[in-house]
Amino acid sequence: MENNVDVLLDKISDHLKEMTKTETILGEEFSMGDYQCKPVIRVGVGFGSAGGTGEDPKGKGSGTGGGAAAGVGIAPVGFLVSHKDEIKFISTEKKGGLNTLFEKMPEMMDKAMEFKKSKEGKEQTKKEK
Repeated sequence: MENNVDVLLDKISDHLKEMTKTETILGEEFSMGDYQCKPVIRVGVGFGSAGGTGEDPKGKGSGTGGGAAAGVGIAPVGFLVSHKDEIKFISTEKKGGLNTLFEKMPEMMDKAMEFKKSKEGKEQTKKEK
């Protein structure tokens, strides 16, 4: 009986280790224009187990039992956003944090487009000279 609970705990621990590795905490990077974004994620885990033996009060037998369970909670915390030499963290936990991110995206895209146009204009001026 004890060995079965120990085996269950080992298996649950292995699964929790796999789910909470760095690649889970720092999500997969994606691009938005000239910006590189990497989600940062909070992972909470918990598990427990129990086992026991018992006798039937009427004397009809006895038995043993055990079990184990685990739970995982995953939620976004924010995004690491990089552009050239600048890195910012945009939190999703502040009041309206995720909304703020989405509100800032058009502004960031506009700035990226302005920079691109400015750079193209400078290159065109150099070619004309």
